[in-house]
Amino acid sequence: MRTERNARIHMRRLYDDFPTIIQRAGTLQVRERSVGNNAKRMHHRTSVSSSPACWRSIPCQHSELRLDYVLACGQTFRWKEFSPGYWTGVLKGRVWTLTQTDEHIWYTVYTNDQRPAQDSDESKVTTEQNDRQHSAKPCKLPKKKIKKEEINPEDKAITGDCPLICKDTDCKKDQEILEDYFQLNISLRTLYQHWESSDPNFQRVAQDFPGIRILRQDPTECLFSFICTSNNNISRITGMIERVCCSLGQRLCQLDSDVYHTFPTLQELAAEGTEAKLRDLGFGYRARFVSESARTILSKHCPDWLESLRLVPYEEAKTALCSLPGVGAKVADCVCLMALDKPEAVPVDTHVWQVAKRDYLPQLGSGNKTLTDRVYRETGDFFHNLWGPYAGWAQSVLFCSELKKFHDSTNHIKPKVNRKTQKKKKTASSV
Repeated sequence: MRTERNARIHMRRLYDDFPTIIQRAGTLQVRERSVGNNAKRMHHRTSVSSSPACWRSIPCQHSELRLDYVLACGQTFRWKEFSPGYWTGVLKGRVWTLTQTDEHIWYTVYTNDQRPAQDSDESKVTTEQNDRQHSAKPCKLPKKKIKKEEINPEDKAITGDCPLICKDTDCKKDQEILEDYFQLNISLRTLYQHWESSDPNFQRVAQDFPGIRILRQDPTECLFSFICTSNNNISRITGMIERVCCSLGQRLCQLDSDVYHTFPTLQELAAEGTEAKLRDLGFGYRARFVSESARTILSKHCPDWLESLRLVPYEEAKTALCSLPGVGAKVADCVCLMALDKPEAVPVDTHVWQVAKRDYLPQLGSGNKTLTDRVYRETGDFFHNLWGPYAGWAQSVLFCSELKKFHDSTNHIKPKVNRKTQKKKKTASSV
């Protein structure tokens, strides 16, 4: 009897303590999962010298490319500076970190948690543009392995024994991807010299803004990113793009607390219920344009239609883009310039219009409070005649010079001078 009673007491205590036991077991499991996740979690690489074997480089001077301008000026919205001078973002279905010295662009690529289905051909780089003859001289990239004694002293100090040119095929493809993305076959120095010779105002601005070139982006990502730019700013657009990638894209990897995803495919953007999801993500009226444009492309054309526009003349490509919901002249020109190999395209917004009126054509659009279609065309035509076939590239330099973020004291850029005040001072001093 006593044994039976003791057994019942033991069972009752066990029953009473059951929630505590379950809670402790759950806590233990959470801790185990946490330890496992931390073991797999990678960190942002923010120092070439701390892990030199993970880094490779491409010869490129500051005059040919400035990462701090190009990746933050509103061409793309997927790169973040997690440490001074180190930019991390998604390109070709993988996560990269980029940095630069005076003579090289350094890059490292992270291992994906899982391979994205839509990027099974991620190593493919479409280089039909790079095969064409350009009026500008190409950058000279070394074809043979660089000897250790040929490395610049400033680079040698931070690279250790990390080879500058990788032997394996994958590393060669990585280099080709970056060269294509930054269009390094085009000599920016030659273009700057041409623009400076024909435009004194550009010559003045270019002194403080070297290395600004146009990216060659994925047409799908570029189009739908710029559909989101209507009545918006760079900071808010960046947040919107990050949210849609997290919601609809496929996971790539986690670095510290940041999880990276692919940009959604046309099929994901066109799926039923996407518009409602985008509205929940803060896209507002742009949600309908994103969803309907994706559906239009898939129903009336094909998944490769956007990329095929690289092969048609500029005006034809622009007209085709303007047929999509939510795509006007400015968005179409941005996509033509930054994704479809149309360097003559000149996107005109209120900033560019104000620059045109202030520094070039005082009477342009006089009496108009908003940018009309006629003024848009006149502005674009003027700059195209002034700067030539790469007018869109030149426009991007002036656009960057107007962004307040690039006049912060931390960027070591000369402060912008109010030209009207400057003229008044000169007039007063001459009297």
